[in-house]
Amino acid sequence: MSGDTSPHRAARADGELVIQRCTACDRRIHLPEPACPWCGGRDLTFDPATGDGVIHTFTIVHRSFAPGYRGREPYVMAWVDLPEGVRAFGHVVGCPPEQVRVGLPVRVTFRDDLPHWRPV
Repeated sequence: MSGDTSPHRAARADGELVIQRCTACDRRIHLPEPACPWCGGRDLTFDPATGDGVIHTFTIVHRSFAPGYRGREPYVMAWVDLPEGVRAFGHVVGCPPEQVRVGLPVRVTFRDDLPHWRPV
């Protein structure tokens, strides 16, 4: 993330998902940016998101090379389509990896101040 992400971080700390919106072209932006990637506008707001989504694609990690994730395998990383028109990334939690599928409805949950996704 680049630019001022303090509203995004503050919302996460409160257990709320927010999506950046350009007031010039009304496009949604995720992850936060200092300027709109479509029109270059710099008047950007953070709007509450529903927290609902659908798994677009995912991978099951059986062998992690990231030190903080070693020993947690297997875990699922997924791209999630949100009704706000953006795609978010994160872990899928609350179900065995073999139950995750494309099209699975999920809801945001927060762990360690980061958004994760659990089946609805």
